[in-house]
Amino acid sequence: MKRFLVALKYVASVVTALAIAACGGSNLNPPNPPKVIIDSDYNTLSDDGQLGVMAAQLQAQGSLKVLGITVVSGNQWLKQGVADALKSVERLGVDKQIGIYAGANYALSHDFATIQAEMAQFPGGDGYLGAWGRPEPKSDSDLVAPPDGFATHTKVQSKSAVDFIVDSVKQNPGEVTILAIGPLTNIALATRQHPEIVPLIKQIIYMGGAIDVPGNTTPTAEFNWWFDPEAAKEVLRLPIKQVVVPLDVTDTVKMDKALYDRVAHDPSKQTIITQLFKTLNGYGFDGKNGFETNPNYTTNIWDTLTLGYLMHPSFATQTVDEWVDVDTSFGANDGKATGYPSSPPAGLQKMTIIKRFDNQSFFNFYVDLLTRPVPLPG
Repeated sequence: MKRFLVALKYVASVVTALAIAACGGSNLNPPNPPKVIIDSDYNTLSDDGQLGVMAAQLQAQGSLKVLGITVVSGNQWLKQGVADALKSVERLGVDKQIGIYAGANYALSHDFATIQAEMAQFPGGDGYLGAWGRPEPKSDSDLVAPPDGFATHTKVQSKSAVDFIVDSVKQNPGEVTILAIGPLTNIALATRQHPEIVPLIKQIIYMGGAIDVPGNTTPTAEFNWWFDPEAAKEVLRLPIKQVVVPLDVTDTVKMDKALYDRVAHDPSKQTIITQLFKTLNGYGFDGKNGFETNPNYTTNIWDTLTLGYLMHPSFATQTVDEWVDVDTSFGANDGKATGYPSSPPAGLQKMTIIKRFDNQSFFNFYVDLLTRPVPLPG
């Protein structure tokens, strides 16, 4: 009987290990789940919104504690990003667990006149301007509803994003990871106004920068750090453990039709999330050329790599440690990130730069979390 029980226990452990491996290696119930603030230029279900869904699913299984989502202008103006984030947590049924906090509407450095002048004098890149490419909403009537409508009962928190970051770090010293997946304005303001929180932040994991590859918005600069290069320059200098997920790696992690279909077209896993994923990602940036119309279409995966790395550092198969700076001068290199393997300029902070990912393991992690049932258990 004893041998039978031992064997049964062994079989159960193997089954559990296989289940964890199938989900990208997730530890389903760690004793002290990581605590995170998601600082995001939020959207319904592009890369920021996808990360929100995945983080909420990890929280539901006990693997992660999302302290809150702080919103900043970037991909969209702040007001639109907040509206999308409110609907996101309400759609998932986690609006009581994950609060939405409104942050900075304008960058510390760029204004529209500067952007117009730079783009006219130094053309190139894909020209993506994010919020600057559309009128700023002045009231709720100017907002665009997600495909399934605005939030009906979830409200933005009264505390500002900056105050929330400061208070959360002070209440959880040495425990808070910030996933910085938008411009860094909120973090720069929080650490400017309350420098005492700097040594209390556990780490910052960024999606930002283009270190040894071309930029996207401009030939030299990646969008998040280009949108507010002054904020990026400040935050990168802080004496905090920092990890950068730049275009160097995101250029090599691509969604193709087969991966897209695993989320959008698995008949056994149809949810409001998979439906929205198809609606908002299936037709490309122009609404015409995408996975639903072009079998050879591909797109990079960006922000969700930060969450993959947080939960599974082994996903990063190639890293380098360098000092990183950001150009803030008007001109062709505005927002350009530079890595220094040695002999850095004074004041820089050494950090880990991810160069390559275990794509297959990450894809399993990604698909699993985006196709789980919703709403989540309360």
